[in-house]
Formats: sequence, C-alpha cells, structure tokens
Amino acid sequence: MTFFNTEITWFLDVYILLILGYAILIMSSYLMLAYISTKELRKYLKRNSFVDYDVLLTSEFAPKLSLIAPAYNEGLTIEENVKSLLSLNYNNYQVIVVNDGSKDNSMEILTKTYDLVLTDLDFHPQIETKKIRGIYTSRNAAFKKLIVVDKENGGKADALNVGLNIAQNPYVVCIDVDCILDKDSLLKLAKPFLESYGKRIIATGGVVRIANQCVIKNGRLVEVHVPDVMLPRIQVLEYLRAFLLGRMAWGKLDGLLLISGAFGAFDKEIAILSGGYNTKTVGEDMELIVRMRRYMLDNKLPYSVSYIPDPLCWTEAPEDFKIFKKQRSRWMRGTIETLSIHRRMFFNPKYKLLGMLSVPYWTLFEFLAPAIEFVGLVITVIFIIFGLLNWHFFFLLLFFVYSFAVLFSVIALYSEEKTYHKYPKQADFFKLLMAAFIEPFYFHPLTVYAALIGYKEKIMGTKGWGEMTRKGFTKKE
Repeated sequence: MTFFNTEITWFLDVYILLILGYAILIMSSYLMLAYISTKELRKYLKRNSFVDYDVLLTSEFAPKLSLIAPAYNEGLTIEENVKSLLSLNYNNYQVIVVNDGSKDNSMEILTKTYDLVLTDLDFHPQIETKKIRGIYTSRNAAFKKLIVVDKENGGKADALNVGLNIAQNPYVVCIDVDCILDKDSLLKLAKPFLESYGKRIIATGGVVRIANQCVIKNGRLVEVHVPDVMLPRIQVLEYLRAFLLGRMAWGKLDGLLLISGAFGAFDKEIAILSGGYNTKTVGEDMELIVRMRRYMLDNKLPYSVSYIPDPLCWTEAPEDFKIFKKQRSRWMRGTIETLSIHRRMFFNPKYKLLGMLSVPYWTLFEFLAPAIEFVGLVITVIFIIFGLLNWHFFFLLLFFVYSFAVLFSVIALYSEEKTYHKYPKQADFFKLLMAAFIEPFYFHPLTVYAALIGYKEKIMGTKGWGEMTRKGFTKKE
C-alpha cells in the first residue's frame, strides 16, 4: 500500500509539473510574440505614416495583379463582393471569379448583374484541374476587368488552380469571394513587392477582420459595428489577437507558415513551380505557403514572406455553433495535413528558422494543444472522482490561466485602440471588453471541442469542406 501511495504521489507531482510547465511555456511564447508584434507595429505605422499611395496608384511600376475569387454557393453575397473587387483603388489588375460548380443561383446572378457572355480566352494550363465549362467576360465596358469561369466542382484548391492557369499577371491575389476589401487594400498589399531588396517576395498577406453586422454599400464597408451575437463577437477578439499580436511577430521573424486564405498575394511563378494548390488537403492556403518556402530553401534561393498589419479584408464569421464547428474542425484537419506532408522540416536545420522554430511551434501549440487540454481535463476528472485533487492548487492554476487569457485579449484590444481604432464607439469597446471576460468559459471550450472533432474526422478519413451556410451582409441602400 505504501508503494501504491508513493506511485500515486509521484504521478501527481509529475502531472502538476507538466501542466504547469506547458502553461508557462505557451504563455511565455504568447507574451514574447506580443512584445515583438507591438514593437514592430509601431515601427510599421511610423514608417508608413507619410506614404502617398496615390503615387503607387499612378506608377507604371505598380505590380500587375490578378485577383482570384473561388465561389461555391455564394448567391447571398456574390453581387456585393464582386462589386467590391471591381471598385478597388488600383489600376493594373483583373478579377477572376471561379464558380466551382455552385448548386445555387450564383452563376445566374453573375450573368445577369454583369451582362456576361461566353468568350474564347487563350491560356495555357500548367496545373491539372477539373473541367472548365465556360469562360465569360462582360459586354459592359465598366466591367472589363472581370473574367468569370464556370467549372465542375472540385473544391476551393482546384478553383484556385484554375485561376492560376488563367491569370495573365505575374502576381496573384487569392481571396474568398465572401470578403469585403478596403478600397486601398491592393495598394498596400502590392507595396512589399516593390520594396524588396536582394530577396524575392514570394507572398504577402494582411489583417482579416470580422464583418458581421457591419454595413455594406455598393461593395464597400461603410459602417463598422461589433456583432451583437456573442459567438462572432468573440471571434473579433480572436482575430485581433491572431493578426495584431501573432502574425506580426512571425512576419518580423520571417517565420510565417500561414497567409490567410481569405486574402493573400503570391508570386505566380513560384506558386506554379511549387505545384499550385494541393487539392488533397482542406488547409490548402497554409500548405501552399509552406511548400513555396520549402521550394525556395531547397533551391537555395533568397526570399521572404511579407506581412501587412493594416486591416485590409473583412469577412463573415460563423454565427451558430454548427457552422463554427465545421469551420474549426476543418482548420484542424488542414493543420494536421500540412504538418504531416512537411514533417521532414520538423527540427531540421536545413530549413533554418522555419524548421527549427515555426514548424515545432505550430506542432506543439496549434496541433497538440487541444489534445493536451483534453487529456489534462480527463486526468483532472479522475483525480476528483478518487479524491486526489489538490483543490487549492487547482483553483490557483485556473485563476492563473483565466487571468492570462483575459489579459492577452485586453492587450489586443489596447493595440487596436492605439493603432487602427476601427471600433470608435465606446459601447463597442465595452462589448469587446466584456467578451474578453466571457471567452475562456464559453468560446475556448467550443474551439477545443471543434478541434477534437477535427482529430476524429482526420482519423476517420473525412474529406472536403462541408457546407458553410452564410447569412449575407447588412446592406445599406
């Protein structure tokens, strides 16, 4: 019996040390990234405070861009979104909307709204894709930048590859068609391609914000509001943390593994040489960036991936848990697939900071974190059942973790207030502040549960995205 008690005590001590050590490690990494991000953000704002984007707008050296917007059952928002894409503050660009075999009225809306007719467009496909049914252009000169491709359903990655094949410009901007862009977004996104010295910029991305309950007029965001529904409201906080306090730091370290699939620009040549988007993963945006970076490192080519902290893109977030669960489980499956495909990079010095820091970080804190939390919860419940839990330590740890979560959200809110201040109403600020206190008990368990579903789906061999039903944007006439 003494031996048994000793074993239990030893296990408890090890368990406590592991949980505490993991918590301290992840919190320390978050604080370090936040410090680097805020420091770099100040530098960026100071450096760009006197930039005249009108010069870039009229410059003959402005990079030529092809916007690729895959669309599947986007009838509720596609008219406003395409208007947004066609009215951006930029000269040298075209818009390629790829209708990926939609089952709704998306194609009918596009045809009627933009007066589309079949055309014979000469292009040379370099990436194999599903069959193209037709390529359309507009008879209206006002929409001369628009190309609409109707194709058999093959998924988002396949639709993006069709866009890569058809794109006529050296840089492609891949965007979710349900997004609304800031009018100067292309000017800001194109700037890093002009500023590169010695290193080839192979990709660049910007900040994505939540558009739920914001008001859209003629494809433009005219009023910014914090969502009344709690689920998307907390996602506003989540996006602030991820983009302002996370990716800014990884951009500074040149260790970004992800350019948001909602809005990112790529060097078309490198994207095609890398093989285009992988149609066998649901995390095609992350996987392509890792593969492009790996291609450059394998071929010993100097390169960089840039990051823009400006809020350039606004997207609709899930408002009910069913859709949210599908989105987050898919994100987890995409993460697992990407890390699995590129597992050779894990702690591989050949891939420099990417292999020694970025990939291990994503593995430990993005892929494994939900599993570690779940196992910790199960062990804690077992301890409670057998009366082995040190309640004093348990509540102390719980308070420590909760306080940190709230503090980190408050830091993100403070950073937003001191920089872009997109939520000027005091009521909106307090809504987000209250959400920060609610999130650890409400939102975080949902994300862990959705991630666990992602594990299960991956093990069961689930494929595809699943249906992502949208409500559509609030329009102002």
